[in-house]
Amino acid sequence: MHNNSNRTGVEKEATKTNSTVTKSAGSMRVNDIGFRLVLVPFFGILIPLLTHLVDHASFPHWKIKLSYLYTIGLSLLIWEGNRYLLFTLRSYFNWFNQPMRKVIVLVLAASFFTIPVSVLLLITWFQLFQDGKVKWDVVTESTLIIMISVLFIVHVYETVFLVKESESEMVKNAQLEQAKAEAELEALRNQIDPHFIFNSLNTLSHLIEEKPQKARQFNDNLADVYRYILQSKKRELVLLREELNFLNDYFYLLQIRFEDAVQLKIVIAESWYDQFLIPPISLQVLAENAIKHNEFSVSQPLMVEVQLQHGWLIVKNPIRKKVLRKPSSKIGLANLQERYKLTTNRDIIITEEEEHFVVRLPVLKIT
Repeated sequence: MHNNSNRTGVEKEATKTNSTVTKSAGSMRVNDIGFRLVLVPFFGILIPLLTHLVDHASFPHWKIKLSYLYTIGLSLLIWEGNRYLLFTLRSYFNWFNQPMRKVIVLVLAASFFTIPVSVLLLITWFQLFQDGKVKWDVVTESTLIIMISVLFIVHVYETVFLVKESESEMVKNAQLEQAKAEAELEALRNQIDPHFIFNSLNTLSHLIEEKPQKARQFNDNLADVYRYILQSKKRELVLLREELNFLNDYFYLLQIRFEDAVQLKIVIAESWYDQFLIPPISLQVLAENAIKHNEFSVSQPLMVEVQLQHGWLIVKNPIRKKVLRKPSSKIGLANLQERYKLTTNRDIIITEEEEHFVVRLPVLKIT
């Protein structure tokens, strides 16, 4: 149930993110003002020079200036028209989904706009500056060069957009992965509460029947323990000191019921308590796991030992396997493993060594 509901939430988030990417693709803009300020006059002067459109030998100085001013205006109109088409078509076609269709549409749109406008404006130029004597070879050559230039500029624009979209897609994917990890982590945290409540209520029920006086004391300490769980629920990491204090409180509850049959030994210098971080409720899970799976009594107490060695928090207990009425789901250790992987990107190590069950938890040092 948890996995299905969580997957549904993540899929909804993915759909929402992909929709945002599609919408942003059409509205993406680039700061190309400098680009246009340089290249519009550049092409407006270069193309007439290449095609010998302007007759420098026979034109007076003022006419040459007006001719180039006209061709720069032509360059500006062609540039802005194609730029508008390019930006408009972006909302209808996507490089990642329809690359060939987009290429065809861009080439056709640029051609249907550029060629007629260029021919018309060039004929008008001849009407203004050459007394209507149109040189069709010059018009053809100029239009061809303009069209090639337009396709080159469109390619540059699309390359810039493609790079930006790729970067945006990477960011969106990273955000989606983070959201998925956070959703998984939140679901794993939520599994702690019912598991802990179930065991605690069983203990309280047992005490009410057999030791009513201790039941009240247990209830008061249970409130303190559960308060820590609620306060730590939204935190990915807590100080080692906080977690060890919580473990002591939890063991106090266990000892109310089991007395000296369960014992806790912490072999860590107190000066290290504030130097390391650990995911919350980690040690309680291991203590609960030891109680659940092992036989113990006052004559043979279950000793849970905690020590810190070389960046690992080592929790071990003797193996005295209890015969369970039904196979263990191992949800506690699986939950802890997943929480560690999502929070620290590291795995816990579970082994059996010399008749001891040993769990090594990586801790993060505060720098």
